[in-house]
Amino acid sequence: MARAFTPKVITANDLLEGDVIYFTAEGSWTRNMAEAELITDEAEAQLRLLEAEKQNIKIVGAYLADAKAGPNGPEPTHFREEFRRTGPSNYFHGKQEAEANV
Repeated sequence: MARAFTPKVITANDLLEGDVIYFTAEGSWTRNMAEAELITDEAEAQLRLLEAEKQNIKIVGAYLADAKAGPNGPEPTHFREEFRRTGPSNYFHGKQEAEANV
């Protein structure tokens, strides 16, 4: 028996900078998961993933990641995606440094 489809976001890495990015409903990329398109239909998810993968001069490694609707937009449901979203944990740099200096 096939598993029921759960909501997804499309995520990848920026080809030049390496940052984790998310596909939006407008077909662009954002570094903020809350701005990502939350896809609730399996067929639509596969079509949107194909569309995202066509942007291979900007991104690398696009895939569907489990997510859930949150008060401010999609949120990760797995620790791997939470880790990717917040960045490396060994010391403050990148996203973490920017948040610490606000």
